[in-house]
Amino acid sequence: MFIAQNNLQLILEVAFIIHIVVLLLFNIIALPLSMVLFLGIVLTVLIGSLLLVDVAFLFLPLLSHHEFTHPFGSLAVFAWVTIAAAANLLTEVGIKSTSIKTLTIILFFIIAVAGGLMHRSFLILWFLGWALGYLIMSKSFKRSTNITSKSIIGWTLAGGLGFVIMELLSRFLDKPIISPLLRVSRIEHYSISSLKMVIQNTALWRHVQGSCYWGVECLGGADGYITLPMSLIQSFGLPYHLFYGVLVNRKDEIDYMLPGIFAVAFDAGYAGIIFLLSWIMIVSCTGFYVLRKYRSKRKSGSKMYLGKEALLIGALSAFLAQSIIGLFVFNRSFNGSAMLAYIVLSALVMAHIATLKRSI
Repeated sequence: MFIAQNNLQLILEVAFIIHIVVLLLFNIIALPLSMVLFLGIVLTVLIGSLLLVDVAFLFLPLLSHHEFTHPFGSLAVFAWVTIAAAANLLTEVGIKSTSIKTLTIILFFIIAVAGGLMHRSFLILWFLGWALGYLIMSKSFKRSTNITSKSIIGWTLAGGLGFVIMELLSRFLDKPIISPLLRVSRIEHYSISSLKMVIQNTALWRHVQGSCYWGVECLGGADGYITLPMSLIQSFGLPYHLFYGVLVNRKDEIDYMLPGIFAVAFDAGYAGIIFLLSWIMIVSCTGFYVLRKYRSKRKSGSKMYLGKEALLIGALSAFLAQSIIGLFVFNRSFNGSAMLAYIVLSALVMAHIATLKRSI
């Protein structure tokens, strides 16, 4: 009865379990600001090191890279924004945090370069996560955002320069994998046909049976275009439709070429995308509601929630950034291993509402 019958049911069951586990941990483990800061630094350094090693494998012969930007990209945003928020909270309570802020700047550029060389979509996720974290912190700490037309133009030019440098590097080193123009040309070549397939065959609850890759074995929904990590599914021996090996090219028609809003609609129907958008709204509203409560407690002199406030700012920024990129830019940003990270971020936001009610 409780064994998931397909990929989408498994996602829902795993999401439910993770949310319950994170909620229980929040009620058991104390989270002072010092612990949150320490864990955030450790996680950011670990992910940054992992991305550096992965991008080094990209250039070294006889070694294969693993594209860790997909599963760990949003977690990198979460960890880095959490450090930045913790440093600002230390300043709010009168503790100098200059060294920590310097460390965050160094880690920011290390992760941006390493992740950007591997995937251009990560670079967009990284800068969007930074921008959202900056805006949320400005709101939480009642500071002006200082976003001007000059700063917007400056960051836009910097992003364009980065893409030009990567294109030049790809040609100089004969590494097409880091070429932004190759990615654009592939989208231009494949996305229109993929979009037509999705629009013509998507229904309210599923897609037209037989319209997916599996032919007569097509389930008409939950056919493996939106999944948890394949290694997780295979470890349980679950008989779901999975794309692996050369078949990944078939999955790429949707997963790699279209934004997630189309991929989710195709595999779960229009009802599925409505459910996902509703859940994103619930998580976002919950996060901002709790942040207001944390801010009011801090303004009244309480230091009890400083660690949780930093954690919530990081999780909410990463969750929103991954939602935007996954839904409207690149489905793979929250599919497969990235889906697991996405669920964890959602749980890290929603866990605050129960602990806050209990404490108040």
